[in-house]
Amino acid sequence: MMSIVNQMDSDRLFKLDPLFSRIHDQYGSPPNWTRPPGFISLSRIILEQQVSLASANAHFLKLNSFLKEFTPAEILKLTDEEMRACQISRQKATYLRDLSEAILNGTLNLDFFGKMTDAEIRTELTRIKGIGDWTTDIYLMFCLQAKDIFPHGDIAVINTIRELTPAQNKAEILTLSETWKPLRSLATYFLWHYYLKKRNRS
Repeated sequence: MMSIVNQMDSDRLFKLDPLFSRIHDQYGSPPNWTRPPGFISLSRIILEQQVSLASANAHFLKLNSFLKEFTPAEILKLTDEEMRACQISRQKATYLRDLSEAILNGTLNLDFFGKMTDAEIRTELTRIKGIGDWTTDIYLMFCLQAKDIFPHGDIAVINTIRELTPAQNKAEILTLSETWKPLRSLATYFLWHYYLKKRNRS
């Protein structure tokens, strides 16, 4: 499985849209953000919904230190009070429990994803309460290195496009993103890279 960030695909993307060549000239190539596939990474992405990465990481570390092992069975042992003590909101506690139950009862098998298409994986994941398109997009890109994902619900990506291109509304942004096929994941990595570098964040 080829990583999202590689020279051959970068050269192809630069030809599709000079925007990415300009980002590269200014800030270099983005990191190839990856995470191991599986329950822990998917749980972390759920915790990252609509909060800063720093906050989500703090909540994950607190939860992880509270558990004997980060597994679906151990998650389901936690009471509401214990979840709150780990700074997990009631809503996200529900999402983590629903994910854990789906894995334990066999409704969801993350090990099968290597044999499935991106669309099939999206269908499987979005059946679980609390897992929508953004969570699925991040899992596909970071954990499965899917090549052609555009997370249209990601605020950093949308704000960067609005800053750097004439595309301003949702329809214009989606139309623009179509021109980056089949390398929309790499395009997204460049947009995140620009967003973070400009703000001196890593």
